[in-house]
Amino acid sequence: MQMIRAILRPETTDKTVRALDKEGFPALTKFDVTGRGKQKGIQHEDFFYDELPKKMIMLVVDDDNVDDVINIITDSAVTGNFGDGKVFVSPVDEVYTVRTRSKGI
Repeated sequence: MQMIRAILRPETTDKTVRALDKEGFPALTKFDVTGRGKQKGIQHEDFFYDELPKKMIMLVVDDDNVDDVINIITDSAVTGNFGDGKVFVSPVDEVYTVRTRSKGI
């Protein structure tokens, strides 16, 4: 199993969530986050924005589905501009359901 965390532009998040759901990946968690990338914020006229609002989508998928999920996210969230986001993949050793105490997704 792998945990996928995608930090995206807020305006692309709903489209990405719908695309994941349509392709069979409805279970996820969504967060409001702030941050900055390599550009260290943006300059707009006389204002400098050090940290920008973003959304984070987090989901756990089987190893066989990682490439599919990454493709869904990158296809649906891309605008072609700086700040489109990042996708991080990390291993998950175990998962437990609180209600049933069962192990596994």
